[in-house]
Amino acid sequence: MSEEEIRRVLGLLYQEDNLRVVSALVLHGDPSAAGLDQDATRRTLDRLERGGLAERTPDGWHVRRERFRELLHATAKPAAPVSDEDRVVGNFLVEGRLRAIPTRHEKRLAVLNHIARVFEPGVRYPEKDVNLALRAFHDDFAALRRYLVEEELLSRENNVYWRSGGAVDL
Repeated sequence: MSEEEIRRVLGLLYQEDNLRVVSALVLHGDPSAAGLDQDATRRTLDRLERGGLAERTPDGWHVRRERFRELLHATAKPAAPVSDEDRVVGNFLVEGRLRAIPTRHEKRLAVLNHIARVFEPGVRYPEKDVNLALRAFHDDFAALRRYLVEEELLSRENNVYWRSGGAVDL
């Protein structure tokens, strides 16, 4: 389906008479319920039929609902693939904060890898800055800090931390 056809259908639905007749067909099964005179209703039905939105059958006029499906299929874009790691992170983060620290190692590692991206590679952070950054994710920032060090996503020496592992955003 071309963009021109899509614009044509949307244009038909934008016009008051057309919208009234479509609504009357959907709600009442009768185009005369649109409140238009007979000639206006006939012209409107002809326009809707040419646009593929209505059809005449032996038992009267009907909205071609499949036309809307055709429009949806013509404009639908495939969803971007979501990695397993992104899905896990999405399940544990609500508005940027962890609901809970995952207990299963694989899930915790996925979440920690996401959190580690807050820390810039090559930058050294005092412990208070690390705590502040981790507190934004969860109140138990000490546990997050410990897990990040255990998983070698952060390294520590003399209360100074730096990013030492995990994925890097390019």
